[in-house]
Amino acid sequence: MIALVQMAAEEAENPLIPPVPELIIGLIAFAIVFGFLAKKLLPNINKVLDERREAIEGGMEKAEATQAEAQQTLEQYREQLSEARHEAARLRQEAQEQGAALIAEMRAEGQRQREDIVTAGHAQIAADRKAAAQALRQDVGKLATDLAGKLVGESLEDTARQSRTIDRFLDELEEKAEATR
Repeated sequence: MIALVQMAAEEAENPLIPPVPELIIGLIAFAIVFGFLAKKLLPNINKVLDERREAIEGGMEKAEATQAEAQQTLEQYREQLSEARHEAARLRQEAQEQGAALIAEMRAEGQRQREDIVTAGHAQIAADRKAAAQALRQDVGKLATDLAGKLVGESLEDTARQSRTIDRFLDELEEKAEATR
């Protein structure tokens, strides 16, 4: 029976509900710890969180400023690149124009040199023709004098007379040749 009463008393106590004096002591200890945390640690935690938030916001502002600066630098680079392309196109155009002018100048110089060479060639041909005509005249005169000497049977050695006779003969031949043309 005593065992039954003890069992009944044990059954009356619920293991999930703590005894009231322990519950009161636990609540007082919780209030003390909570008060300590609220008074001492919470302001430090908030202070650290505020500093971190300001650092993040400052970093974001710096990042935005850096990004704006980078965008501005990119625009300047694009502008300079565009100017450089225009300058390169202008230089290329000038080089083409100078090349065309140089080619035209070289062609004119070549044409002038060709004309000089042709003129010199014509002068040389005229001089050669004159020299050949002179040599031919002398050879024809000598042959004619020799032939006339053989026909007549005597030597026609007088040079002045020979020269006049040959010149007269050749002049008559040239007049006949021009008349037949």
